[in-house]
Amino acid sequence: MQSFGVIGLEVMGRNIALNIERNGFPIAVFNRTYSKTEHFINELAKGKNAKGAKTPEEFVKLLDRPRRILIMVKAGKPVDAVIGELRPFLQEGDIVIDGGNSLFTDTERRVEELKGTGIKFFGMGVSGGEEGALWGPSLMPGGDYESYEHLRPVLEKIAAKAPSDGVPCVTYCGDGGAGHFVKMIHNGIEYGDMQLIAEAYDLLKNVGGLNNAQLREVFATWNKSELQSFLIEITEKVINFTDPDGSGPLVEKIKDVVGMKGTGTWTIKAALDLLVPIPTIAAAVDSREISMLKAERESASKTLGGPAPKALSGDTKQFINDVKDALYCSKICSYAQGMALLAAANKTKDKGGYDFHMKLPDLPMIWRAGCIIRAVFLEEITKAFKSNPNLSNLLIDGRFRDMIASRQDAWRRVVSLGIANGIGLPAFSGSLAYYDSYRRARLPGNLIQAQRDFFGAHTYERMDKPGIFHTEWSGAQPSHEPGADLNPASRKKPTEGK
Repeated sequence: MQSFGVIGLEVMGRNIALNIERNGFPIAVFNRTYSKTEHFINELAKGKNAKGAKTPEEFVKLLDRPRRILIMVKAGKPVDAVIGELRPFLQEGDIVIDGGNSLFTDTERRVEELKGTGIKFFGMGVSGGEEGALWGPSLMPGGDYESYEHLRPVLEKIAAKAPSDGVPCVTYCGDGGAGHFVKMIHNGIEYGDMQLIAEAYDLLKNVGGLNNAQLREVFATWNKSELQSFLIEITEKVINFTDPDGSGPLVEKIKDVVGMKGTGTWTIKAALDLLVPIPTIAAAVDSREISMLKAERESASKTLGGPAPKALSGDTKQFINDVKDALYCSKICSYAQGMALLAAANKTKDKGGYDFHMKLPDLPMIWRAGCIIRAVFLEEITKAFKSNPNLSNLLIDGRFRDMIASRQDAWRRVVSLGIANGIGLPAFSGSLAYYDSYRRARLPGNLIQAQRDFFGAHTYERMDKPGIFHTEWSGAQPSHEPGADLNPASRKKPTEGK
């Protein structure tokens, strides 16, 4: 009998299956298209402790109980279809794991649907791409804790190991859809990180005048600094990669239209529901959307006025260091927003959260290796939340406060330079605005509250005494709507609007 089953043999599924088998757990595999199962068994897993099945029933019968089955298919209806095919053959205590990029609310729905059957449904985020799946991904499992204990020996073996201490990059993330929620936040941070690096590249190339060979050296240097990360590492590798079909850097011939699969959008929707500001991540999604307006942008470039990038007149080395500092500060804000969103989701339902029972200090630990956002400074984030599990925002931690304090002048110079040169820096500037807004004791929201009370009687609170107040703004200027009565006293107060 086999100890672990994998359904779905596209690249992620087959690689994680090989990872499981390599670490001492005999596997059974199934794919709806049997030819892929045959190829896996006869080619990729030839000579290994692996068996293939032609039908879901045969697949289930190959497995020891309690059965541990990992589904690696496209998120959405395909997951429901696989569960439906398996369900008649499963028994109480069997564990079904969804390892795809599923929306966390879908995971919670599936948990509820299977609750009466005794079948345990488990959602698990998997990050690291095809290489990570094969050699060690970051794993974000969530669901029934007893089920996690059955899965732990396998997951800890196949997960990436943190370079600093060898700890497996996997932990129990919490109840219900917590695992897929954590993966969603990981992907939102990833969106922010990638956009910030792209903005740094834009500045270095179009203001600093660096060619791609010089850019490669910059990113190589940065990857030996506090910015060391997987995304900086691969940027170094792609930035001056020669076009196989011609000459010059391939990256400069790639169309500037960015795709996305939805997890960044899900992150923004979750933040709106939880009332958590995430401007860096939102800017990254907005930037991908505006990149899709390629034809409109090409047309607009011929008619809309504004400054064009000018060659840098100052010290190029100082400029490069400024961009580096701006990237680092903005990166801190992106991670701060992601951690704040996790903290909000972890609140009890009566306080607006999802009651996931996550251990926040454990979450950045599992991103230290194997995943796309792995970075050396995750060690510092882990320390921050270990020393203060109730940390309200990463920006408040002494280490990160000092990091920004020593770099923020450069951050401001870079954002100003982008504006002066007509280069949009939505993630850099959104991060700076987040920082500046968060550090101010008083924002101009008092005026908005007065406006809301004027047009909708929405009430307001006062700074100088407790209570909820409403004012009849009889001395205010009248409405300028066409045909409006110019006498404020006789005008009906509208109720719509927020």
